[in-house]
Amino acid sequence: MRRLPVLSALAAGALAASLLTATPAPAAVDPGARISATTGVGTHNAYEKSTYTYLAQALDARPGLIELDVWPDVFARQWRVSHSNPLGNDNNCVAATSAAQLYTGTRNRNLEHCLDDIRLWLAAHPDAGPLILKLELKTGFSSRTGQGPVQLDALLAARLGDRVFTPAKLRGTHPTLDAAARADAWPTRQQLAGKVIVELIPGTVEEGNPTDTLWTDVEYARHLAALAAAGTLARAQAFPAVHRAQAGDPRARYADASLRPWFVVFDGDATTYATGGIDTAWYAANRYLLVMTDAQNVPPAVGGDPDAARARLAELAARHASIASADWAALPDVLDDVLPRA
Repeated sequence: MRRLPVLSALAAGALAASLLTATPAPAAVDPGARISATTGVGTHNAYEKSTYTYLAQALDARPGLIELDVWPDVFARQWRVSHSNPLGNDNNCVAATSAAQLYTGTRNRNLEHCLDDIRLWLAAHPDAGPLILKLELKTGFSSRTGQGPVQLDALLAARLGDRVFTPAKLRGTHPTLDAAARADAWPTRQQLAGKVIVELIPGTVEEGNPTDTLWTDVEYARHLAALAAAGTLARAQAFPAVHRAQAGDPRARYADASLRPWFVVFDGDATTYATGGIDTAWYAANRYLLVMTDAQNVPPAVGGDPDAARARLAELAARHASIASADWAALPDVLDDVLPRA
């Protein structure tokens, strides 16, 4: 019988110390916990080929959120997925028609194919999720070319079907989304298994365009309010997010106060939330979903150390994040972590 080598006293001491100081993997969160009471991990720009060869590989890591950058191509009148090309695709989505095709084939597909990939992957992994699908509309909607909220809803419904947890499902019998969130009408994680929550944020190009006076958040909130007034809120497929961290109730920025109750998702920079004197307990108290982005950059910055990443996740869970989104694709063992939200 081969004998195992004996550790030196110094090596044994170092091993013991590392075991004591390493951040342990988190215990499983009760699947009966509501999504408003948990904190997961998000993957920034999961569509980029330099990060994952195929979008399905991003989903294989089972993050709580993935992000796609979307452009309305006003010439071809198609929804493109790319970081910087408004007229073409640059992404890892494929035109799969079955789960077996998710890891092969030509990439650089339109948004509808990315949605197909997500639907097929979830069908093959019914215990996965919930998954927040964050869509950054880089230049906003383009209603004049038939790429407005109505058309986006139709695309999401056609491609994701009943996988989407919609605003109407949250609202239920409550008068607004705000009232529903405050009543903690969010489902449990178990009830949301295999489901997608679509989040919309204004795009960087849109926000930097001084001639654009109607951003994604306001346009989609108006859409929600109009559908609710018409008794057709069930057509809506997405939740507009209040973008960028701000103290107090950031919905106060909307001059039309009637739009404010249609925002229950908030999205901003993790460092600002963590160091900017913002009372993030307000979000948890009202059962709003709070996405903190660039979690790796909160001082001190976290690189490729999984223990440091887990400690950062715990820190932001204590600061009431629903999602800590980060560039942690190289840390697959961290991406599926879920913690109780403080």
